[in-house]
Amino acid sequence: MSLDTTSLKLNKEVEDAADFLPLLGTDYVELYVGNAKQAAHYYQSAWGFQPMAYSGLETGVKDRVSYVLQQDKIRLVLTSPLTEGGEINRHIEKHGDGVKVIALWVDDAVKSYKETTSRGAKSYMEPKTLKDENGEVVLSGIHTYGETVHVFVERSNYKGAFMPGFKAWNPQYKTAETGLKFIDHMVGNVGWDEMRKWCEFYAKVMGFAQLVSFDDKDISTDYTALMSKVMSNGNGRIKFPINEPAEGKKKSQIEEYIEFYNGAGVQHIALATDNIIETVKQLKSRGVEFLYVPETYYDTVLDRVGEIDEDLAPLKELGILIDRDDEGYLLQLFTKPVLDRPTMFFEIIQRKGAKSFGKGNFKALFEAIEREQEMRGTL
Repeated sequence: MSLDTTSLKLNKEVEDAADFLPLLGTDYVELYVGNAKQAAHYYQSAWGFQPMAYSGLETGVKDRVSYVLQQDKIRLVLTSPLTEGGEINRHIEKHGDGVKVIALWVDDAVKSYKETTSRGAKSYMEPKTLKDENGEVVLSGIHTYGETVHVFVERSNYKGAFMPGFKAWNPQYKTAETGLKFIDHMVGNVGWDEMRKWCEFYAKVMGFAQLVSFDDKDISTDYTALMSKVMSNGNGRIKFPINEPAEGKKKSQIEEYIEFYNGAGVQHIALATDNIIETVKQLKSRGVEFLYVPETYYDTVLDRVGEIDEDLAPLKELGILIDRDDEGYLLQLFTKPVLDRPTMFFEIIQRKGAKSFGKGNFKALFEAIEREQEMRGTL
């Protein structure tokens, strides 16, 4: 996703957001998946994530297995059920593989729980303390859109690999990293007329402010459209764009997502890099598939965005999109869905000063997605 203008007024609104939690960053993202062992191999081999921690039968956990992988500040937890029935099986049957937990790093998980539930959040997990020989981690959690949850993680008193219940995972097989640094933003897709409700949730319950909004005039093609608002916490470390469908001649990507995911959920995770050309080269060489951008996009892009530091030729060869706002420019590229269902995908983004989300690329991006939808027969 991307935007195009960033005003002082909007920046001030974000700075003034009531940061009563506050949020220090994204602690981890947990996906419920059908086969965690194989998913871990994929994220190691294709994306360059490094093995970090493991939980399962060998650590005394009988109902699930989890692999933790990390690349710089990005931490993924891949969890599969070990027995029939139960919440994880039900979640996978309904949604396919997908994000269950967006965990947020906080100084005080008890305070975060009290602050958010007192403002109307539905409890997911009352505060609890996990302990082992390496210290303690305090967890609490609330529900957000769909079946997605936020878990607050307080880990200042823990020195172990991940958290109690996990052991260090140090297999022989390791791959080189691909230059991914941190989660820039995470996008949620919600149903018809639900965007305002969830933006108000983040404003009221978590103290976020609206950074920018896009309507169906901003995000549309000849066939499909959507609406989007970007919510940010006070320090700007957490940004959650929220999308909802808008009326169009054909079925939009948001409608397709909701149909196959069976409800609201995380649509994509934007991963930041300092060198998008090298990162995308690495990812493509390892089999990651990206959306196709027509070469004609590059005929006029510099007329729109102006001078950039990079040569246009490698950007064109890799299909990397370019956009500019008042603060600078950005480079971005989107993968095809990384699952069998046309649901979750990733964005690779490099910011050269820009604080926006690529509004100037929306039309090219959506037309690329529509070409994929047409091949799937879901447009």
